[in-house]
Amino acid sequence: MADIPKVTSAMGYVEISANREEVLVCQYFQMTKSQGSTWYGVDPFSFSLPVLMAQFVLIFFASRSVSFFLKPLRQSSVSAQLIAGIVMGRSFLGRNKAYYRKLFPPGGRLILETIADFGFMLHLFLVGVQTDAKLLTRARKKALLIGASSFFLPYALGGIVIFNIPSSVALSESVRRALPFIVALNSLTTFPVIAGLLTDLKILNSDLGRLAISSTMVSDICSYSVMTMMATVGMSVIHSHLRPMWNIVWFIAFLVLTLFVLRPLVLQIAKHIPEGEPMRKGHFVGILFLVLVSGFCSEALGQTAGFGTFILGLALPDGPPIGAGLVHKLDILCTGVLLPAKIMIGGLSMDLFTIRGGSSTVVAEIVIVLGYIGKFSATFFSALHYKVPFWDSVALALVMCCKGTIEVAMYMLYKANGVIDNEEYALLLITMLIMTGVARFFVSHLYDPSKRYLAYNRNSILRSHPNSDLRILVCIHNEDNVPTVIGLLEASNPTREQPISVFVLNLMQLTGRSAPILAPNRCSRGKLTSLPSRSRRIENVFSFFAERKPGLVSVQHFTAVAPYASMHDDICMMALDNNATIVIVPFHKQWTFHGRVASSCPSIRFVNQNVIQKAPCSVGILIDRGHMCSTQAVLAGKSSFRISMLFLGGEDDREALAYVSRMVDHPRISITVVWLKSTSQKKSTDPNKSLDYELINEFHANSMVKEWIIYREETVKDAVGTTRVLRSMEDNCDLFVVGRHHEPNSPLTLGLGMPEWSECPELGLIGDMLATSEFRFSVLVVQQQPPGPGFQQKGSRGGWLDCAGGSDVDSRVFHDPTFMEDRDSVAHSRPSGLV
Repeated sequence: MADIPKVTSAMGYVEISANREEVLVCQYFQMTKSQGSTWYGVDPFSFSLPVLMAQFVLIFFASRSVSFFLKPLRQSSVSAQLIAGIVMGRSFLGRNKAYYRKLFPPGGRLILETIADFGFMLHLFLVGVQTDAKLLTRARKKALLIGASSFFLPYALGGIVIFNIPSSVALSESVRRALPFIVALNSLTTFPVIAGLLTDLKILNSDLGRLAISSTMVSDICSYSVMTMMATVGMSVIHSHLRPMWNIVWFIAFLVLTLFVLRPLVLQIAKHIPEGEPMRKGHFVGILFLVLVSGFCSEALGQTAGFGTFILGLALPDGPPIGAGLVHKLDILCTGVLLPAKIMIGGLSMDLFTIRGGSSTVVAEIVIVLGYIGKFSATFFSALHYKVPFWDSVALALVMCCKGTIEVAMYMLYKANGVIDNEEYALLLITMLIMTGVARFFVSHLYDPSKRYLAYNRNSILRSHPNSDLRILVCIHNEDNVPTVIGLLEASNPTREQPISVFVLNLMQLTGRSAPILAPNRCSRGKLTSLPSRSRRIENVFSFFAERKPGLVSVQHFTAVAPYASMHDDICMMALDNNATIVIVPFHKQWTFHGRVASSCPSIRFVNQNVIQKAPCSVGILIDRGHMCSTQAVLAGKSSFRISMLFLGGEDDREALAYVSRMVDHPRISITVVWLKSTSQKKSTDPNKSLDYELINEFHANSMVKEWIIYREETVKDAVGTTRVLRSMEDNCDLFVVGRHHEPNSPLTLGLGMPEWSECPELGLIGDMLATSEFRFSVLVVQQQPPGPGFQQKGSRGGWLDCAGGSDVDSRVFHDPTFMEDRDSVAHSRPSGLV
């Protein structure tokens, strides 16, 4: 340690052209690790490794702190990282030379930027992997017009300004040279940024989200084509030679290399990954090696390394096994550690004091703001042209104005290449922060996809016609959900007079891709298939069930791939579009046959809670304990069921009883219904109580002539008596049906616990108790959606009751179809024929 020199590094400015100076740093190459030099009086910040670690620690705490304060304003992590970088950079804390030289010395800054660029390269590779290029081929006229106009209109407005203002206003040479590139930069709307924004706002798989995704893909193609021409022709003009024009030739060569050499190698690796198993270490290292080769070749051929890895990622299939595996292994490192460093370097590089003011600054800012105005106007009026609702058009236009990681990286690249100077760079970043921040805040308040589900007439079993088909939307998260769902469909007793239409929605978490999927499985359409995938196996079971009941059951299969945070949007959209009577969702816990919890998925619970709140029809949460019957028994027609129900009264219990009433004629089902009364119960004039009496008496009258139906009335004093009755019903029960909501102040439930104390309040008081490990039977918790104002409710005898006392209204489900993208892949009507 005694040999450490007093001067560890030196720096100076070197002129590389008439208008540019660069910092030249000289330092000892061996001074990387301090290794306890502090004890010898040596500053650890004289070594590169301690400086790098201190920089990452500071980046982490600064970005998280700013993000915490911006969270109520719905701002992105990119905005927080940029603001943190600006605060730590030359504009504020960086004015203190001692602090800036200590934490961000030129030598340490070089290492940090190199690592951040490497992380950004990997990030662009992941972006490419998660991008489905086929979305562009499926874009409809609406998306084509919105996407193209959102780029070309702001580009045209900026062009008009830069060709007219310079003749009347004196501009500096740097601004005059930078204006064409500012116009092109400001017209950008990038797919990864918009997909991330929509995911953050939980509207990725909404109508607006799908339209924005398609439109952004179109805008991306337009912008990248123009930006490539600007980068080649523009650089040729600046440097007065044609050498940059070779970039186009080398770009084509790189595409050939990627498509015909690198892509086949990765696909060959993918063939050795077993279905449903994680990517092995050898496979991952092999793909990562090809990513590095792609980045190196891209740099050598005149493009950035990130561009090369993005093209390679784009050429690979998204989703599992390649896409999901790569995202799982790389995303935390890239997004959580390395990418924030890249963004904060963008903030560190900005100096607000370089904004000099004057006519040049005003013109540059006018051009930037006109870009946002042009993009907003183009998107807004194009959306209105296709009859998108007014406020949804406003929200879509605001979404298309948002910018993020890719734009910041482009600004930094153009600044490093001398295309824009520090002043234009600062103006672009500040305007981006303001516009994107305002847009995100207003979009989060303007657009709520659940408005479509708040239908004027909500469906339920009780309000459906006695001889109408029962339209059931069943949600499947994994193959373990299938047997009990099949058993429930069999118990629903499909007949010629009361057929069942089943819509099977296979739900998958969005991993390894950016765009959500909601589409019918066209390849089967009721025919068996031999493909071994999970979706095909699920289809085969339901299709075989339908084939065993020709004319009684129809089945349609759909697949939804979405984030758990917004998966309920797809479920509610399917229920609304297919006029479903009830949605069946599996409980988030799964039990073993011996009563132990085998698995629990909090994300599925979050989905169920959202469905309960927003579904346009009745909802049933199915708690599967595997005691109903086997799938083989149902498909072979040898199944038998023991159904029990506890009736306390109320809307949800009436809906549950209406469902059980459809099961009474099944030849292999025994039903037990217990009407639980309180000893303090008195005759009530409440119309809801009258409906309870009417419905339960009607069921009692029907059960008197059917010996397989057991009906009895129990009178109890309090919740202890309710528990005793439940215990008496558990021995001879395969499926227990109960309503979700019961009056918490009723003597029958008082003492079972407050809703806020329940472990699973989405099940209600009785359902939450039945979900404990003390009971072994399966449970179906039914909720009937509460009617809205002026809503017509059908009585038990088929008559209509006007709940608001108003006039009759149209009983059709109300929703606005004009906003729907031309979704050929999603069925909107009932099935054309029975399987």
